[in-house]
Amino acid sequence: MSDLFHMLAEEERAFIDVLERFAAETLAPKAAAIDESATFVSEQIAGLGELGMMGANLPEQWGGSGISAQCLLRAVEIVAGACGSTASALTAHYLATDSILIGGSDEQRAAYLPKAASGEALGAFALTEPKAGSDPADMRTRAVRSDAGWRLIGNKCFISNGGVADFIVVYAVTDPDAGHRGISAFVVDGDTPGLTRGKAERTMGLRGGHVFELAFNCEVPADRLLGSEGSGFRTAMKVLDNGRVEVAAMCIGIAAQALKLATEWAKERIVGGEPIADKQGIRWMLADMALDLRASRLLALEAARQRELGERFSEAAAMAKLHASEMAGRVTDAALQVHGGYGFTRDFPLERLVRDVRIMRIYEGSSEIQRNIISGHLLA
Repeated sequence: MSDLFHMLAEEERAFIDVLERFAAETLAPKAAAIDESATFVSEQIAGLGELGMMGANLPEQWGGSGISAQCLLRAVEIVAGACGSTASALTAHYLATDSILIGGSDEQRAAYLPKAASGEALGAFALTEPKAGSDPADMRTRAVRSDAGWRLIGNKCFISNGGVADFIVVYAVTDPDAGHRGISAFVVDGDTPGLTRGKAERTMGLRGGHVFELAFNCEVPADRLLGSEGSGFRTAMKVLDNGRVEVAAMCIGIAAQALKLATEWAKERIVGGEPIADKQGIRWMLADMALDLRASRLLALEAARQRELGERFSEAAAMAKLHASEMAGRVTDAALQVHGGYGFTRDFPLERLVRDVRIMRIYEGSSEIQRNIISGHLLA
């Protein structure tokens, strides 16, 4: 699908070429074993750090790659197509560093972002709670002023990278009477006393990209507040706009891999003396998969274009994430169907791809939330 990325600069195409080789030679061969063992993708993250991928969302000023939003979209697609678990840990890291980039001071950016961009430090983004998922207004985690700065008290759940992160961006209520305007963001170092990390959750898919429950009863210095008090909700919403485009990229990468596998299988599988690719029913399935995938990629590219231009892109991000996450479910399921019974076995990668994409319709705003965002723009 390189024809859709002709707008990339020469150095960006070189970056993509290197990443494609790394994905094919290092990520993809280990993806099945990672899924089977549910081992965290620490080695893969280290490799991405060496390539500059851990800072691909950041400007060069803060140690990042300085690539365009369109190039970032393609890069995340590549990683996800090779190993969804690695892409999950990577994009969760982006949520944390985007929070600091968007909401933090230059001092905070200098303290955290260069190490995060090099892969020396891994980040986590802690927004979701047991009783506050789609609506942050239900947030129960509190931050109150103390002699040391702030005391954080509460619990977060389903936090990607949370159990191993070197720093965690935590969203907490500082003014319970102010609604969304009472939410603030803090950076909590991984070795902070009073931070308790639970065991990795046993998940259906993305089994190498671990999610954790976190408990906070800790003091953090005053300079760990990101931006001004009460600005956390605005920061989180801007971060999630970025994240939704990256989720779309993950879905596109996994779906593209599923379509590739289905196309190859259809040409190789012989039934009744001829490849099943000669049968009209199979050909139509492949055509519908390709059409669905192309539509998602175009929606994601439009959201990336708006992001690159600095335009407001909440609606475009919601459309890209909604379409791509639901598309990936359809395409991976159809690819499994093309494989027949073989697709249902763990000897073939399709059943893993089906499991990996299922969460995409839920996290970073469920499909229903995306529909609320889109309809809200229509009705505004």
